[in-house]
Amino acid sequence: MRGSDGYNESLFSTVKLEEFVPANHPLRPIRTWMNESLAKMDERFSAMYEADVKGGRPSIAPEKLVRAMLLQVLYSVRSERQLVEQINYNLLFRWFVGLSIEDAVWNHSVFSKNRDRMIQHDVVIELFNATVDMAKARDLLSGEHFSVDGTQIKAWAGHKSVRRKDVSDDDRDSEDWRGERRSNETQASRTDPDSQLYRKSSAAPALPSFFGHIATDNRHGLVVNVQTTKATGTAKRDAAATMLDEIKVRGQHITVGADKAYDTRGFVRACRDIDVTPHVAQNVTRIGGSAIDGRTTRHIGYEISQRKRKCIEPCFGWAKTVGPMRQVMARGLDRVNHAFTLTMAAYNLTRLRNLAASGV
Repeated sequence: MRGSDGYNESLFSTVKLEEFVPANHPLRPIRTWMNESLAKMDERFSAMYEADVKGGRPSIAPEKLVRAMLLQVLYSVRSERQLVEQINYNLLFRWFVGLSIEDAVWNHSVFSKNRDRMIQHDVVIELFNATVDMAKARDLLSGEHFSVDGTQIKAWAGHKSVRRKDVSDDDRDSEDWRGERRSNETQASRTDPDSQLYRKSSAAPALPSFFGHIATDNRHGLVVNVQTTKATGTAKRDAAATMLDEIKVRGQHITVGADKAYDTRGFVRACRDIDVTPHVAQNVTRIGGSAIDGRTTRHIGYEISQRKRKCIEPCFGWAKTVGPMRQVMARGLDRVNHAFTLTMAAYNLTRLRNLAASGV
């Protein structure tokens, strides 16, 4: 018998959001780990709103905002306006964030109003550190062998915004810059002054950019440290030395793999000063020769580090295809660092879930 094409809204419903999410859905372990981490950040969240404790309406729970921001990265949602729209009608998103079917979704401007507060209190950095602690607790990190690299992050600014710092070209058309030599010493973006012109090669254009740097553990390619800097000529090596100094345990000897861009005497010396063995790819065509000699390359560990250091590339690939880091929709170094750190935390959670599913 043919059924009728009718639709009747029930006055009451006893269906729970939990019942709509399959038991083997990949978001389930991520949500469990997120809730564990957010529970440990309760004091930090309380400090965020301590100034407003005297009165006012209750804020949106910061735990819900953090879960929503993580969803934006995991599902490649382009904007916060689209994210709020998705949470409004997507039952999976409502379940992950922690909203019931009847709960109203906040306005997208809530993210903008709370982002600076989260940056000030290092909320995303704490979340990233929690993912590293999860990996340590599951014995997924070697703690001895690392790789470092950096990648270009295109700024949310265009060539038209790059003008002279002495404002001598204010009366010129913003497009009339062809044939003029541009330099970070004389020009800066009016849209994002923290960005700097950077070109990946002689065949690539110079674009307003930042650098995102990460250090990964060689055992499973998990990110253990992250940093964002301006796009200067020495930023990669300076950031790598800083990250290695932060993750190194006193009295422990570690190694670091890196590509040819790190084959400089300054970086090799900085590594050895903090008792880190630099397994850097040799750049024999560089003027003055390579800073790495046979005393390092003769060991089998050097060959292993060179092979394992390539595992760092999927981190950047994921961040720029699934995540929002190909051209970050944020302005200012602090906000770009906030977005990059959140993306690397999301990558770690995804990697941990895959490792757990494979039985590692």
